[in-house]
Amino acid sequence: MSLTAHFRKTFNTAGRVFTLDVAFTAHARRLVLFGPSGAGKSLTLQAIAGLVQPDEGVIELDHQTWFDHARRIHLKPQQRKLAYLFQDYALFPHLNVRQNIAFGLSSGWCNPAARGEPDDAPNQALVAYWLDALELRALAALRPAQLSGGQKQRVALARALITQPRLLLLDEPFSALDSALRQRMRHELAELQARLDIPLVLITHDAEDLALFGDQVVQVDNGQVRDRAMGSGPRQPVQLRVV
Repeated sequence: MSLTAHFRKTFNTAGRVFTLDVAFTAHARRLVLFGPSGAGKSLTLQAIAGLVQPDEGVIELDHQTWFDHARRIHLKPQQRKLAYLFQDYALFPHLNVRQNIAFGLSSGWCNPAARGEPDDAPNQALVAYWLDALELRALAALRPAQLSGGQKQRVALARALITQPRLLLLDEPFSALDSALRQRMRHELAELQARLDIPLVLITHDAEDLALFGDQVVQVDNGQVRDRAMGSGPRQPVQLRVV
């Protein structure tokens, strides 16, 4: 993976001005954005995903331009072919596990899952694959309210991965779990990512997440990038420029 994120964005809300001004190039398959709450990690991830449009700068993945202010390029999130796992997992409460997983395969009113209708055979086979891959088949008919925190996370992961994304973005994926489950889900995610070989960007303020996933680390503090060499994985040089 070669991810370049060099951009600036100023937010002015409730009388508070916050400037996100980061620049880094990442080459590892596992990149961690590390820093305290309020540092700008989630905003950085949202800019990479296309959910926030920077005021200036460039964002590229493997030499494909996702955002370039000077050239007026701003690809929509779906055009970037990535998967974003939110902190609260963002499952649809009225859909069961199978339907939630299938939701990413089609969009809008054309989505059979949104209407509670059966999908076509190829999609059913793909959903069945991910139900088995994340040990969810026994839960397929249940709705999110009937699931534990770890089960919800696995459903959200399956829904993200079924689209075969080029990049997986994870926003504090273990923060809502208790200590024992957090430890187990860390290792399950690490094993799944290694098996599927999907590059990921994970944001956290937890040193244990950093130790397991921090093949390359970018520390974000007060909207800017600080160099910090931490983690247990093989090190890659982080190219930084703080404006």
